[in-house]
Amino acid sequence: MKTKFSSAVDSLGMGLLIAQNVIRVQHEEDIECKAGRQDAPDPQTKHKAYLWCKEFLRGAWKTLSEDEFQIRIIRGGLSNLLFQCSLPDTKSCVKDEPRCVLLRLYGAILQGADAMVLESVMFAILAERSLGPKLYGIFPQGRLEQFIASRKLETTELAIPSISAEIAKKLATFHRMTMPFNKEPTWLFHTMEKYLEQVMRISFTRESHVRTFHKLLSYNLPQEMEKLRSLLEATPSPIVFCHNDCQEGNLLLLENTENTDQKLMLIDFEYSSYNFRGFDFGNHFCEWMYDYNCDEYPFFKADINKYPTKVQQLHFIRVYNAEIQDEFDDLNNNQIAKMEDQMLEEINRYALASHFFWGLWSIIQARISAIEFGYLDYALARFEAYFEQKKQLDV
Repeated sequence: MKTKFSSAVDSLGMGLLIAQNVIRVQHEEDIECKAGRQDAPDPQTKHKAYLWCKEFLRGAWKTLSEDEFQIRIIRGGLSNLLFQCSLPDTKSCVKDEPRCVLLRLYGAILQGADAMVLESVMFAILAERSLGPKLYGIFPQGRLEQFIASRKLETTELAIPSISAEIAKKLATFHRMTMPFNKEPTWLFHTMEKYLEQVMRISFTRESHVRTFHKLLSYNLPQEMEKLRSLLEATPSPIVFCHNDCQEGNLLLLENTENTDQKLMLIDFEYSSYNFRGFDFGNHFCEWMYDYNCDEYPFFKADINKYPTKVQQLHFIRVYNAEIQDEFDDLNNNQIAKMEDQMLEEINRYALASHFFWGLWSIIQARISAIEFGYLDYALARFEAYFEQKKQLDV
């Protein structure tokens, strides 16, 4: 998901290493959000990016001078720092090296070092299967990826029926995959437990942060998480390989697709794991409500009225099920209707887990991230939506 951008490059130093139970924080005055954002990386970031491209891409990049090196910030997420690195028009390729690449620098690390390794393996596998961008280089601070001629979806486009249908197909393809990772669905609550442990130990000093944080703590998050766990344990949901962050910033609308039905590419697999199917659906539906393409603080807009209607949810579900059709060939109309009702209940209950997960995530990011984004405001928006969803579901 989740990367509003600054030019910080020493991202490993500001990470939350959950595996080691260590939290490293930024001073709040160093991460205060301002009205606008930088458009160009700082000189240190540019120099390191230049060296990575020169060393990993070779060809014309090997003889490229730093003055010729072109780099610009790409906006549109909440966890990593993204840059487009390019050869100048005056420089010809030597062999088959790319003219342009995406540089991804890891932001605050909430998953732990082991998860970073698994995500890199996953990225390489999906690239080999032509389900994601090519991988050109990997190093401790990040990686170099294929730059896809595309743009990220806008939040409002998620509700367009044709786009929603293609997203459903992408999710079905993802869920059908067999990956060489732990098949037990422990990721969701294991991660939330670690996040909650960190949330209960951190503190803020800035008055506005303190007020918001105290309001969040007033929700009695440990008790609320146990209620959520009990609810989901009573909610059947198949275990599949999930993306876990299927939102507009991770969906590329490809250019030059006039002669193909494949207009979208799903990217960013850092949270992917075996998980309950309902979370992937519910999380995606929650993302209909949040627009991250905002240039002023808090750099997002929330509108709970944008959550998909029952008709929109059924459209998504039916396209998804048609893509997995072999499993449903023998069902009659009554059985299909019953299955759809069960899926609606499953998905909307797991949407609660999406709010809880990203709410906890955002509280921690507010303390450790150097990225400009109103993380505490976002956490509050997610938990307010969580309780509103509980009220709607009467659970």
